[in-house]
Amino acid sequence: MRILKVVQAYYPFQEMGGPVTKVRALARGLAERGHQITVLTADLGLGDRRDDGFSVQRSAWGWRFLEGGVEAIYLPTVAHYRALTINPRVVRFCRGCLGSFDLTHFYGLYDLLGPAVGSFCRRRRTPYVIEPMGMYRPIDRSFRLKRFWHRSLGSAFWRNATRIIATSELEREELLHEGVPAERVVIRYNGIDPESYTPLPPRGHFRAKWNLPFDQPLILFLGRLIPRKKADLLIEAFADAYPSAGRLVIAGPEGEAGYRSYLENCARKLGVESRTLFTGALYDEEKKAAMADADLFVLPSRYENFANAPAEAMACGTPVVVSHSCGIRSLVEGRAGLVIAPEKETLVQALRELRDNASLYARLKEGCRKVAAELSWQRLSEQMEHCYTDVLREGGAVRLG
Repeated sequence: MRILKVVQAYYPFQEMGGPVTKVRALARGLAERGHQITVLTADLGLGDRRDDGFSVQRSAWGWRFLEGGVEAIYLPTVAHYRALTINPRVVRFCRGCLGSFDLTHFYGLYDLLGPAVGSFCRRRRTPYVIEPMGMYRPIDRSFRLKRFWHRSLGSAFWRNATRIIATSELEREELLHEGVPAERVVIRYNGIDPESYTPLPPRGHFRAKWNLPFDQPLILFLGRLIPRKKADLLIEAFADAYPSAGRLVIAGPEGEAGYRSYLENCARKLGVESRTLFTGALYDEEKKAAMADADLFVLPSRYENFANAPAEAMACGTPVVVSHSCGIRSLVEGRAGLVIAPEKETLVQALRELRDNASLYARLKEGCRKVAAELSWQRLSEQMEHCYTDVLREGGAVRLG
C-alpha cells in the first residue's frame, strides 16, 4: 500500500509531545512490513535542527528527510499560532502527489493542514482515516476557536472519514457519545518498542548525573508541563506522603508559558523545594535512564486519551500510578500499577500504599514487562495494516453523519 500520513508536527520536534513519537514508530513499522510511507508535516524550524546535525534534502515541496524507509516532507511555514501553521505549498503537493497514494491517515485536529489535504482526498475519492488523539472533545484552552473549527473547516473533514481511530476504550466511549457510529470506530493503542528498552541505561546513571541520593525513593513525573497533567497535584501529594525523605523529579518541556515557575513556587510553599528536581525535557536515553532509576511513575492527569509516558515507564520495569481519566488505565489497573481519581487524598493514599506494601509493589513491578509486551509497535503496525486493508476493500469515503 502507498500511505500518506498527515500530522502537524513530526520528528525531530519531540518537544511537541507523544504524537511525534507515535507517528514515527507507526510509519517505520508499516515501512518494515513493505508499505510505501510518506509523512506530510509542517516545518517548525528545521534550519536550527540542521545545525545540530539533522540532515535533510531540498524537494519541490520543502525539505525532505528519509529514515527507516519512511519519507518525510516538511512544508514551509509562513505563519503560525501555537500549533496552528499556514503552509501554502500543501496545495501544490496535493495537486502533484496525492493521486499516487491509496489512503491517507490524519493525526490530530484543529489545524489547517488536515482539512486542506482532506478536501483534495474527497475530490479524488481517496479514502482517509482520522486519529483525533483525544482532541475531538475540546479540553484545553481556545474553546471558541475549536468549536468554530468543528462548524467550519472540520465539518466535512470529519464527516467523510472512513474510520476514526481511538487509542483507548475511554476515547471510544467519548466518540460514541458524540454520535460517531460504532462500526466506524477502531481501537488501536499507542505503543512502544520493547527492544529499545533492552538493555536499559545502567541503574543509578540518572541519580548520579543529577546528584540524587541512592537510598531514597524517587518519584517521577514526565510530560509536558501544562495544567491538565496535574503535576501540581503530585507535588502536594508528595509533600504529604513523603514529608522528610524521598525525591520528586518533574521532567518535561514547558507547554504553557510560566507554568514551570508556578510549579516551582508550589514546591517552595509546601517545603519540598530542596527535594524536588525540575530537569526540563528528557528524550531518548536520558528519559529511559530517569524511568529506570525511578521507583514509581505518576501521572494524575485530568485527561489523556491514552498516555504514552506510563507505557514507557512500564517498559523500564517501573510501576505507575495514573488517574482514571487516562486511557491506558485498562492496561494498568491491578497489573502494573494503581488507577486513582485525580484528587490529592487518593493520590496520597496510593503513594503510601506502594511505599509501604512491599508485596503489592513487587507484584506490580513484575507485571510491568508483561503489559509493555502487549504494546509493541510491531503488533500495532500489523493491526493498522488490517484497518487500512478493510478501508480499501470498502473503497471511497463514507459519511459519518
